Amino acid sequence: MTAPGPAAPPFVPGLDLARALYEEAVRPLLERAHPGLRHAAARIGPGSEVLGFDSARSADHDWGPRLQLFLDPADARRHGPAIRELLAERLPGHVRGWSTHYRATGDPDNPVSHLAPPPADGPVDHRVTVHDLPGWLAERLGPPAAAWADSAPGPVDWLALPQQRLAEFTGGALFHDGLGTLTAARERLRWYPDQVWRHLLACQWQRIAQEEAFVGRCAEAGDELGAALLTARLVRDLMRLAFLTDRRYAPYGKWLGSAFARLGSAPALAPALRAALAAPDQAARERHLCAAYEAAARAHNALGLTEPLDPACRRYHDRPYLVLHADRFARALQRTVTAPELRDRPLTGAVDQWADSTDLLAHPQAVRAAVDALG
Repeated sequence: MTAPGPAAPPFVPGLDLARALYEEAVRPLLERAHPGLRHAAARIGPGSEVLGFDSARSADHDWGPRLQLFLDPADARRHGPAIRELLAERLPGHVRGWSTHYRATGDPDNPVSHLAPPPADGPVDHRVTVHDLPGWLAERLGPPAAAWADSAPGPVDWLALPQQRLAEFTGGALFHDGLGTLTAARERLRWYPDQVWRHLLACQWQRIAQEEAFVGRCAEAGDELGAALLTARLVRDLMRLAFLTDRRYAPYGKWLGSAFARLGSAPALAPALRAALAAPDQAARERHLCAAYEAAARAHNALGLTEPLDPACRRYHDRPYLVLHADRFARALQRTVTAPELRDRPLTGAVDQWADSTDLLAHPQAVRAAVDALG
């Protein structure tokens, strides 16, 4: 039998580890080696800890004491390699009981890293990365984003930004900002401009309108599996609508339910959504979906973006299915969109309203090309 390995130290949230790494190790080393060097320090970007969803399970890969340092572009070129080497030689082997040394798999098809015991002597393979902000934004959000270190995206630029990426940049933790640029850029991307927000709300209501009658039609045709599948799609669309209504970026699928539970609108929606998914028959399914539609409609009216709309469900034309006719909300919102770049666009919305492939959303240039193709 293989002897058990050493027990893992008590779990510490990753953002707390990152803060301790910066305050106790990285910052003192920078102050001694590069006094007066202006920098920002943050834990942003990919990783469950950035959105506050990490747990002991997260420690099995790409997790641990890690952070990003941001320098002025000229300073990043001049000092970046030396800072990385300094930290490799001088960082402590552990922070809060967790190793600062990482071991990569070496597998190009599985490019993750794992915490490993620090070497007895010699450098640690740490995960304190050095960047300039324009370069980091271009890498994470696409080439046009390099300019957003100093200016805001345009209306169409916003449509090429997956909400997961926006949540990663505006979430996490900022430990120090001696440059001021990271704080300003995070604030610029904190939420959509009003006209973009209205357009995306209209697009999300339109998504619901496209399929709300299909649940009843599938059930009428004896297709219970199809009805259940469409119900799940509509539940997901209602959840994503709630994020837009509450002015919160929606994460990708792994954390969508966890983040939804934190929304202010979740108590009004969640019981009906859960009941719709668990419904044993079409009558119950329709009843619970209608309760969710009507809760979402009331939340829309509370925003005051359009004239108040009747939140009650009604028959789908002359067919015996109850629906909200969500296109009423899409049209009402579309009438309030006056920005020339958005007012005549089709109601397909941002990239993650019409595509949810994690691989697509991971490649900013592919996202931008797809949005441009939509016109």
